[in-house]
Amino acid sequence: MLKGVRHHDVAMSELWVEKHRPRSVSEIRGQPAVVQRLTIYAEKKQFPHLLFAGPPGTGKTTAAMALTKDVFGDNFRENLLEMNASDERKLESIRTKVKQFARTSPYGGAAFKIIFLDEADALTNDAQGALRRIMEQYAETCRFILSCNYSSKIIEPIQSRCAVFRFRPLADSDVHQQVHHVAAIEEINLDDDAAEALTRISQGDLRKALTALQVSAALSNDVTRELIYETSATAPPESLHQYLKACRDDGFHSARRRLRELLDKYGLAGTDFVNQLHRELYSADFLSEESKLDLTEWMAEVDYRLVEGGGEQIQLDALTARLVTHLKQ
Repeated sequence: MLKGVRHHDVAMSELWVEKHRPRSVSEIRGQPAVVQRLTIYAEKKQFPHLLFAGPPGTGKTTAAMALTKDVFGDNFRENLLEMNASDERKLESIRTKVKQFARTSPYGGAAFKIIFLDEADALTNDAQGALRRIMEQYAETCRFILSCNYSSKIIEPIQSRCAVFRFRPLADSDVHQQVHHVAAIEEINLDDDAAEALTRISQGDLRKALTALQVSAALSNDVTRELIYETSATAPPESLHQYLKACRDDGFHSARRRLRELLDKYGLAGTDFVNQLHRELYSADFLSEESKLDLTEWMAEVDYRLVEGGGEQIQLDALTARLVTHLKQ
Protein backbone atom coordinates (compact mmCIF):
# COMPACT_ATOMS: atom_id res chain seq x y z
CA MET A 1 0.00 0.00 0.00
CA LEU A 2 3.00 2.32 0.08
CA LYS A 3 2.61 4.28 -3.12
CA GLY A 4 6.19 4.16 -4.25
CA VAL A 5 6.33 0.36 -4.13
CA ARG A 6 2.74 -0.57 -4.89
CA HIS A 7 3.70 -2.65 -7.94
CA HIS A 8 6.80 -4.25 -6.44
CA ASP A 9 6.71 -7.97 -5.79
CA VAL A 10 6.89 -7.58 -1.99
CA ALA A 11 4.53 -8.05 0.94
CA MET A 12 3.49 -4.42 1.16
CA SER A 13 1.18 -4.96 4.11
CA GLU A 14 4.17 -6.21 6.13
CA LEU A 15 6.11 -3.08 5.15
CA TRP A 16 3.24 -0.92 6.36
CA VAL A 17 3.00 -2.81 9.65
CA GLU A 18 6.73 -2.41 10.24
CA LYS A 19 6.63 1.31 9.45
CA HIS A 20 3.52 2.20 11.43
CA ARG A 21 3.38 -0.34 14.25
CA PRO A 22 3.26 1.16 17.77
CA ARG A 23 6.60 2.38 19.11
CA SER A 24 5.54 1.99 22.73
CA VAL A 25 3.37 -0.34 24.76
CA SER A 26 1.09 2.60 25.62
CA GLU A 27 0.22 2.99 21.90
CA ILE A 28 -1.10 -0.56 21.48
CA ARG A 29 -4.86 -0.84 20.97
CA GLY A 30 -7.23 -3.79 21.14
CA GLN A 31 -5.61 -5.82 23.94
CA PRO A 32 -6.38 -3.85 27.13
CA ALA A 33 -5.64 -6.67 29.59
CA VAL A 34 -2.25 -7.33 28.00
CA VAL A 35 -1.33 -3.64 27.74
CA GLN A 36 -2.17 -3.02 31.38
CA ARG A 37 0.34 -5.63 32.56
CA LEU A 38 3.02 -4.78 30.00
CA THR A 39 2.86 -1.08 30.89
CA ILE A 40 4.05 -1.93 34.40
CA TYR A 41 7.05 -3.83 32.96
CA ALA A 42 7.80 -0.95 30.58
CA GLU A 43 7.81 1.60 33.41
CA LYS A 44 10.02 -0.52 35.65
CA LYS A 45 12.23 -1.58 32.69
CA GLN A 46 12.33 -5.03 34.22
CA PHE A 47 10.31 -8.16 33.45
CA PRO A 48 10.52 -11.96 33.70
CA HIS A 49 10.54 -14.37 30.78
CA LEU A 50 7.34 -13.83 28.79
CA LEU A 51 5.13 -16.09 26.68
CA PHE A 52 2.70 -14.43 24.26
CA ALA A 53 0.01 -16.84 23.02
CA GLY A 54 -2.91 -16.21 20.70
CA PRO A 55 -4.22 -16.25 17.12
CA PRO A 56 -2.21 -14.69 14.27
CA GLY A 57 -2.54 -11.00 13.53
CA THR A 58 -3.50 -9.96 17.07
CA GLY A 59 -0.35 -8.03 18.02
CA LYS A 60 2.05 -10.49 19.68
CA THR A 61 5.14 -9.44 17.72
CA THR A 62 4.16 -5.78 17.96
CA ALA A 63 3.84 -6.06 21.75
CA ALA A 64 7.25 -7.72 22.02
CA MET A 65 8.98 -5.06 19.92
CA ALA A 66 7.18 -2.18 21.67
CA LEU A 67 8.21 -3.50 25.10
CA THR A 68 11.80 -3.88 23.92
CA LYS A 69 11.84 -0.26 22.68
CA ASP A 70 10.41 0.99 25.98
CA VAL A 71 13.15 -0.83 27.90
CA PHE A 72 16.19 -0.04 25.70
CA GLY A 73 15.20 3.10 23.79
CA ASP A 74 16.18 3.82 20.18
CA ASN A 75 19.24 1.54 20.30
CA PHE A 76 17.16 -1.48 21.27
CA ARG A 77 18.62 -3.73 18.55
CA GLU A 78 22.03 -3.73 20.22
CA ASN A 79 20.67 -5.98 22.99
CA LEU A 80 18.02 -7.85 21.01
CA LEU A 81 18.22 -11.20 19.21
CA GLU A 82 15.11 -11.76 17.07
CA MET A 83 14.60 -15.23 15.66
CA ASN A 84 11.75 -16.94 13.88
CA ALA A 85 11.69 -20.35 15.46
CA SER A 86 9.84 -21.88 12.51
CA ASP A 87 12.97 -21.26 10.38
CA GLU A 88 15.49 -22.27 13.05
CA ARG A 89 13.59 -24.89 14.97
CA LYS A 90 16.24 -27.51 15.57
CA LEU A 91 18.32 -28.29 18.63
CA GLU A 92 21.53 -27.01 17.03
CA SER A 93 20.12 -23.48 16.60
CA ILE A 94 19.29 -23.28 20.31
CA ARG A 95 22.66 -24.67 21.39
CA THR A 96 24.69 -22.34 19.18
CA LYS A 97 22.98 -19.09 18.18
CA VAL A 98 20.76 -18.61 21.22
CA LYS A 99 23.25 -19.78 23.83
CA GLN A 100 26.09 -17.75 22.30
CA PHE A 101 24.00 -14.56 22.45
CA ALA A 102 22.72 -15.26 25.96
CA ARG A 103 26.15 -15.83 27.49
CA THR A 104 27.65 -12.48 26.38
CA SER A 105 27.32 -9.35 28.50
CA PRO A 106 24.64 -6.74 27.72
CA TYR A 107 25.80 -3.81 25.63
CA GLY A 108 25.95 -0.20 26.84
CA GLY A 109 25.38 -0.84 30.51
CA ALA A 110 21.95 -2.44 30.05
CA ALA A 111 20.78 -4.74 32.83
CA PHE A 112 19.99 -7.61 30.47
CA LYS A 113 19.52 -8.68 26.86
CA ILE A 114 16.33 -9.87 25.18
CA ILE A 115 15.91 -12.92 22.97
CA PHE A 116 12.64 -12.89 21.04
CA LEU A 117 11.60 -16.26 19.62
CA ASP A 118 8.68 -15.83 17.24
CA GLU A 119 6.50 -18.86 16.43
CA ALA A 120 8.08 -20.76 19.30
CA ASP A 121 5.48 -23.53 19.02
CA ALA A 122 7.39 -24.70 15.91
CA LEU A 123 10.43 -25.64 18.04
CA THR A 124 11.04 -29.36 18.35
CA ASN A 125 10.74 -30.96 21.78
CA ASP A 126 14.51 -31.46 21.90
CA ALA A 127 15.08 -27.78 21.15
CA GLN A 128 12.58 -26.77 23.82
CA GLY A 129 14.32 -29.07 26.29
CA ALA A 130 17.64 -27.33 25.63
CA LEU A 131 15.98 -23.92 25.79
CA ARG A 132 14.55 -24.41 29.27
CA ARG A 133 18.04 -24.93 30.73
CA ILE A 134 19.39 -21.83 28.95
CA MET A 135 16.47 -19.77 30.25
CA GLU A 136 17.32 -20.82 33.79
CA GLN A 137 21.09 -20.57 33.47
CA TYR A 138 21.21 -17.05 32.01
CA ALA A 139 18.14 -15.54 33.70
CA GLU A 140 20.14 -12.72 35.30
CA THR A 141 21.56 -11.33 32.06
CA CYS A 142 18.99 -12.41 29.48
CA ARG A 143 15.20 -12.34 29.16
CA PHE A 144 13.25 -14.47 26.73
CA ILE A 145 10.05 -13.43 24.97
CA LEU A 146 8.35 -16.34 23.20
CA SER A 147 5.33 -15.93 20.94
CA CYS A 148 3.16 -18.76 19.67
CA ASN A 149 -0.28 -19.52 18.27
CA TYR A 150 -0.81 -22.57 20.47
CA SER A 151 0.58 -22.50 23.99
CA SER A 152 -0.27 -26.21 24.35
CA LYS A 153 2.66 -26.94 22.02
CA ILE A 154 5.09 -25.33 24.46
CA ILE A 155 6.36 -27.82 27.04
CA GLU A 156 5.25 -27.27 30.63
CA PRO A 157 8.75 -26.55 32.04
CA ILE A 158 9.04 -23.53 29.71
CA GLN A 159 5.51 -22.32 30.45
CA SER A 160 6.22 -22.46 34.18
CA ARG A 161 9.28 -20.23 33.69
CA CYS A 162 7.26 -17.53 31.86
CA ALA A 163 4.58 -15.00 32.60
CA VAL A 164 1.88 -16.01 30.12
CA PHE A 165 -0.09 -13.39 28.17
CA ARG A 166 -3.20 -14.46 26.25
CA PHE A 167 -3.96 -12.42 23.14
CA ARG A 168 -7.55 -12.50 21.92
CA PRO A 169 -8.86 -11.93 18.39
CA LEU A 170 -9.32 -8.20 17.90
CA ALA A 171 -12.82 -6.80 18.30
CA ASP A 172 -14.67 -5.86 15.13
CA SER A 173 -14.70 -2.22 16.20
CA ASP A 174 -10.89 -2.17 16.55
CA VAL A 175 -10.35 -3.75 13.11
CA HIS A 176 -12.90 -1.40 11.54
CA GLN A 177 -11.21 1.64 13.06
CA GLN A 178 -7.74 0.54 12.04
CA VAL A 179 -8.55 -0.20 8.37
CA HIS A 180 -10.11 3.27 8.09
CA HIS A 181 -6.97 4.71 9.68
CA VAL A 182 -4.72 2.90 7.19
CA ALA A 183 -6.88 3.94 4.24
CA ALA A 184 -6.71 7.58 5.32
CA ILE A 185 -2.90 7.51 5.62
CA GLU A 186 -2.50 5.81 2.22
CA GLU A 187 -5.11 8.10 0.61
CA ILE A 188 -7.39 5.21 -0.36
CA ASN A 189 -11.11 5.79 -0.82
CA LEU A 190 -12.67 3.15 1.44
CA ASP A 191 -16.43 3.19 1.86
CA ASP A 192 -18.14 1.89 4.99
CA ASP A 193 -19.47 -1.26 3.30
CA ALA A 194 -15.94 -2.17 2.22
CA ALA A 195 -14.65 -1.60 5.76
CA GLU A 196 -17.41 -3.87 7.08
CA ALA A 197 -16.38 -6.53 4.55
CA LEU A 198 -12.73 -6.30 5.67
CA THR A 199 -13.83 -6.64 9.29
CA ARG A 200 -15.97 -9.65 8.43
CA ILE A 201 -13.29 -11.60 6.56
CA SER A 202 -10.54 -10.79 9.08
CA GLN A 203 -12.16 -12.66 12.01
CA GLY A 204 -10.07 -10.63 14.44
CA ASP A 205 -6.84 -10.91 12.40
CA LEU A 206 -5.71 -7.37 11.60
CA ARG A 207 -2.91 -8.59 9.34
CA LYS A 208 -5.45 -10.42 7.20
CA ALA A 209 -7.60 -7.29 6.93
CA LEU A 210 -4.63 -5.12 5.93
CA THR A 211 -3.49 -7.65 3.35
CA ALA A 212 -6.97 -7.74 1.81
CA LEU A 213 -7.01 -3.94 1.72
CA GLN A 214 -3.56 -3.87 0.12
CA VAL A 215 -4.55 -6.30 -2.65
CA SER A 216 -7.71 -4.34 -3.44
CA ALA A 217 -5.92 -0.99 -3.38
CA ALA A 218 -3.35 -2.30 -5.88
CA LEU A 219 -6.21 -2.72 -8.38
CA SER A 220 -8.18 0.45 -7.66
CA ASN A 221 -7.84 3.45 -5.39
CA ASP A 222 -11.61 3.28 -4.85
CA VAL A 223 -12.03 0.18 -2.71
CA THR A 224 -15.57 -1.19 -2.68
CA ARG A 225 -17.27 -4.09 -0.96
CA GLU A 226 -17.45 -6.08 -4.21
CA LEU A 227 -13.73 -5.59 -4.87
CA ILE A 228 -12.84 -6.77 -1.35
CA TYR A 229 -14.74 -10.03 -1.75
CA GLU A 230 -13.48 -10.68 -5.28
CA THR A 231 -9.81 -10.25 -4.32
CA SER A 232 -9.84 -12.03 -0.95
CA ALA A 233 -11.18 -15.46 -2.01
CA THR A 234 -14.27 -14.87 0.11
CA ALA A 235 -17.90 -15.15 -0.97
CA PRO A 236 -20.29 -12.46 0.33
CA PRO A 237 -22.93 -13.66 2.80
CA GLU A 238 -25.85 -13.07 0.45
CA SER A 239 -24.31 -15.32 -2.24
CA LEU A 240 -23.99 -18.19 0.23
CA HIS A 241 -27.56 -17.64 1.39
CA GLN A 242 -28.71 -17.74 -2.23
CA TYR A 243 -26.96 -21.08 -2.68
CA LEU A 244 -28.81 -22.49 0.34
CA LYS A 245 -32.12 -21.14 -0.97
CA ALA A 246 -31.41 -22.71 -4.36
CA CYS A 247 -30.90 -26.06 -2.61
CA ARG A 248 -34.25 -25.60 -0.87
CA ASP A 249 -36.34 -24.20 -3.73
CA ASP A 250 -34.78 -24.92 -7.13
CA GLY A 251 -33.44 -28.46 -7.07
CA PHE A 252 -30.06 -30.10 -7.52
CA HIS A 253 -29.04 -28.89 -10.99
CA SER A 254 -29.80 -25.24 -10.27
CA ALA A 255 -28.03 -25.39 -6.89
CA ARG A 256 -25.03 -27.13 -8.43
CA ARG A 257 -24.83 -24.46 -11.13
CA ARG A 258 -24.90 -21.72 -8.51
CA LEU A 259 -22.17 -23.51 -6.58
CA ARG A 260 -19.90 -23.61 -9.65
CA GLU A 261 -20.53 -19.89 -10.25
CA LEU A 262 -19.52 -19.14 -6.67
CA LEU A 263 -16.32 -21.16 -6.88
CA ASP A 264 -15.30 -19.63 -10.22
CA LYS A 265 -16.17 -16.00 -9.44
CA TYR A 266 -14.50 -15.80 -6.04
CA GLY A 267 -11.72 -18.34 -6.60
CA LEU A 268 -12.75 -20.58 -3.73
CA ALA A 269 -11.20 -23.94 -2.91
CA GLY A 270 -13.52 -26.65 -1.63
CA THR A 271 -12.46 -26.28 1.99
CA ASP A 272 -12.82 -22.47 1.74
CA PHE A 273 -16.38 -22.86 0.53
CA VAL A 274 -17.34 -25.32 3.26
CA ASN A 275 -15.82 -23.18 6.01
CA GLN A 276 -17.45 -19.99 4.76
CA LEU A 277 -20.80 -21.72 4.32
CA HIS A 278 -20.54 -22.99 7.89
CA ARG A 279 -19.92 -19.46 9.18
CA GLU A 280 -23.00 -18.12 7.41
CA LEU A 281 -25.23 -21.05 8.29
CA TYR A 282 -26.27 -19.69 11.67
CA SER A 283 -27.38 -16.33 10.28
CA ALA A 284 -29.68 -17.98 7.72
CA ASP A 285 -33.04 -17.26 9.33
CA PHE A 286 -34.93 -19.23 6.65
CA LEU A 287 -33.52 -22.51 8.04
CA SER A 288 -34.86 -24.33 11.07
CA GLU A 289 -32.69 -25.14 14.07
CA GLU A 290 -32.85 -28.84 13.22
CA SER A 291 -31.72 -28.19 9.67
CA LYS A 292 -28.74 -26.18 10.86
CA LEU A 293 -27.67 -29.02 13.14
CA ASP A 294 -27.89 -31.60 10.33
CA LEU A 295 -26.09 -29.35 7.85
CA THR A 296 -23.28 -28.69 10.32
CA GLU A 297 -22.72 -32.43 10.72
CA TRP A 298 -22.64 -32.96 6.95
CA MET A 299 -20.26 -30.04 6.38
CA ALA A 300 -17.88 -31.48 8.96
CA GLU A 301 -17.89 -34.81 7.11
CA VAL A 302 -17.24 -33.17 3.72
CA ASP A 303 -14.48 -30.95 5.16
CA TYR A 304 -12.75 -34.02 6.62
CA ARG A 305 -12.95 -35.83 3.29
CA LEU A 306 -11.52 -32.85 1.43
CA VAL A 307 -8.63 -32.48 3.87
CA GLU A 308 -7.89 -36.19 3.55
CA GLY A 309 -7.63 -35.89 -0.22
CA GLY A 310 -11.14 -36.59 -1.49
CA GLY A 311 -12.07 -35.29 -4.94
CA GLU A 312 -13.24 -31.70 -4.56
CA GLN A 313 -15.95 -31.63 -7.20
CA ILE A 314 -17.62 -34.88 -6.24
CA GLN A 315 -17.52 -34.05 -2.52
CA LEU A 316 -19.15 -30.64 -3.05
CA ASP A 317 -21.73 -32.21 -5.36
CA ALA A 318 -22.45 -34.77 -2.65
CA LEU A 319 -22.91 -31.96 -0.12
CA THR A 320 -25.28 -30.18 -2.50
CA ALA A 321 -27.26 -33.36 -3.07
CA ARG A 322 -27.70 -33.91 0.67
CA LEU A 323 -28.71 -30.28 1.17
CA VAL A 324 -31.33 -30.53 -1.58
CA THR A 325 -32.66 -33.82 -0.22
CA HIS A 326 -32.96 -32.52 3.32
CA LEU A 327 -34.25 -28.99 2.65
CA LYS A 328 -36.95 -30.13 0.22
CA GLN A 329 -38.55 -32.38 2.84
